[in-house]
Amino acid sequence: MVHVTYHIVEHDGGWAYKLGDVFSETFRTREAAMQAAKQVAMEQEIPGQTSGIVFEDSSGKWHEEVARGDDRPQADVE
Repeated sequence: MVHVTYHIVEHDGGWAYKLGDVFSETFRTREAAMQAAKQVAMEQEIPGQTSGIVFEDSSGKWHEEVARGDDRPQADVE
């Protein structure tokens, strides 16, 4: 099982949660960013439907994959 961790960081004059190199919107307080990150982490673990996805990697190459609805990561917030 994949494990992801959202980090709370100062960003753009406020606070945001971050996964890898991607930032959320900016929140006025650290507590608001933490609450939003906890909600996102919880939703990340909810099973969904199996579906096809298309995405571009960092080198500009496009990929097509099938995302299983029951293959959800374990997510937490630090």
